[in-house]
Amino acid sequence: MPILTRLVNQVLSKRLSAIDFFRKNPHMVQQRQFEYLVRTLSHTLYGKQYNVGREMTFLEFQKRLPVVTYDELSPFIERVRRGEPGVLWDTPVRWFAKSSGTTADKSKFIPVTSTYLHHCHFRGPKDVLALFTRNYPKSDIFSGKTLTLGGSHRLDMQEGSGAHSGDLSAIMIQNTPWYASFNRAPSLKVALTADFETKVRMICEETTRQNITSFAGVPSWNMVLLNEILKYTGKDNICEVWKNMELFIHGGVSFVPYREQYKRLIPSPDMKYMETYNASEGFFSIQDIPERDDMLLMLDYEIFYEFLPMEYLECPEKAVPLEDVQCGVNYAVIISSSAGLWRYMIGDTVIFTSTDPYRIKITGRTKHYINAFGEEVIVDNADRAIHEACRQTGAVIRDYTVAPVYMNEDAKGAHQWIIEFEKKPNNAERFNTVLDKTLQNVNSDYEAKRTRNTTLYPPQIIYAPQGLFYEWMKERGKLGGQNKIPRLANNRKYVDELLCIIERLGSDKQALKN
Repeated sequence: MPILTRLVNQVLSKRLSAIDFFRKNPHMVQQRQFEYLVRTLSHTLYGKQYNVGREMTFLEFQKRLPVVTYDELSPFIERVRRGEPGVLWDTPVRWFAKSSGTTADKSKFIPVTSTYLHHCHFRGPKDVLALFTRNYPKSDIFSGKTLTLGGSHRLDMQEGSGAHSGDLSAIMIQNTPWYASFNRAPSLKVALTADFETKVRMICEETTRQNITSFAGVPSWNMVLLNEILKYTGKDNICEVWKNMELFIHGGVSFVPYREQYKRLIPSPDMKYMETYNASEGFFSIQDIPERDDMLLMLDYEIFYEFLPMEYLECPEKAVPLEDVQCGVNYAVIISSSAGLWRYMIGDTVIFTSTDPYRIKITGRTKHYINAFGEEVIVDNADRAIHEACRQTGAVIRDYTVAPVYMNEDAKGAHQWIIEFEKKPNNAERFNTVLDKTLQNVNSDYEAKRTRNTTLYPPQIIYAPQGLFYEWMKERGKLGGQNKIPRLANNRKYVDELLCIIERLGSDKQALKN
């Protein structure tokens, strides 16, 4: 075992013990989280509004406090931003993670308390390293630097309160101890550059001569960065630039559509990939076993979890605690945390793949689905279908999005896919067929609507011109960071915007017909 890896293992050994403890005692640990959070909530204005007592039970908590979205909690958050004390948490809040998400243009300001910053947002990355070194004790990852591509790092001060708001990655950079910054790239100056394209250029200039052994971030934006690195250096693959590269810590979007592209960019048998589930609202899970494609739910991050079956999305009283979840059910995630979020629906959906220990897979967003005809297609369905279609036709995709084509008096409905390919399928007709059949195999509701074209015609596939999604995100001011391509929408807003860009760019009209 390399000496640096051994030292890291020694430092993080207590965390490994704590992880093993909550694996074996998940309900006990979650109960402790609940009791701690409720005690603090009882001292806040929000808690007093709902008559929260220090010894409140979960059933009382569930009965008295409503399940809320950001819009419903925002009046309280605005009071915190103005400097009013004790509204959602019992200590002052100096930081707010600014996030626009992918479902609305309005910015969200998620409170980041000091305790949550250290016991959730920072604890997650530490646990990633602890689990990685346990799985790969011979790794030499700490001999080099970790390259992190964050979002827009501009921090704005709230007038009158002294609080700052900005991208979560900026907040973490501002609060990272000096010793933890030692092996991180790029430099603080480059990391804090607001303009995404300028930052990418500066990263190329600064890091291509450094020993980068790992990198972290959203797969789509890191793909942009890696391709720019190759252009800048004139190399054929990343291994020629950073010969000791061995780990990509990814999250934010499904890695499935990007896996083949990364294998081509980093053709090393020793390259490892590790998925995490973290957001402005918290750090939630880590891929703890390399051979599995699910993630361990982290239970001691000052978060108490509830889960609402998606079939009861309009009935929040159906939410259940961790001990009552079942494998295979699609749940909306609800959290209460030391960030001052109480029974807060974060907008993501998951399924449990195991309850001993508790492991999950992200399936999509509560607002990112297609159910225009009763087909109930979710992001996980679409990712699996496009992966299989690519596998059988040798295709490689960059990005995609899907929307319904509504019925009219002359035609039934359909799904319209706009797909930007890195490598087009060797047989377009077979690609379309496999996509359609795989969707039917993984979604019985979709299958019923497609059987004998009862309700839905076959998917319409539009081959997007190169750079379409990048141009679209740039026009929307959403380059980099935690901004994500919306995979599914139950309306045509995104697709129609993309079609307008295709038309404006003078794309080959034949591509629209495919």
